Amino acid sequence: MFSIREKRIISQKIQEAIKATKHPELPEGEVTFEIRIEGATGWSWAVIKNNGAVENPGINANPHNEAMDQGES
Repeated sequence: MFSIREKRIISQKIQEAIKATKHPELPEGEVTFEIRIEGATGWSWAVIKNNGAVENPGINANPHNEAMDQGES
């Protein structure tokens, strides 16, 4: 549902929002998380993990999702 670039931007914003809480139980450094986003149809969904959890972000690139990304590189 999202390009790799979009997933990395979303992941970074989630990371920032979580860290901004300054919750005492959060780990130092990067917070590990995984969210699932449901699209408008059953076949439209995305799983987004913290950026540090994805060792090779290009390995599962979906050509359709990459082509839909109209943002800057």
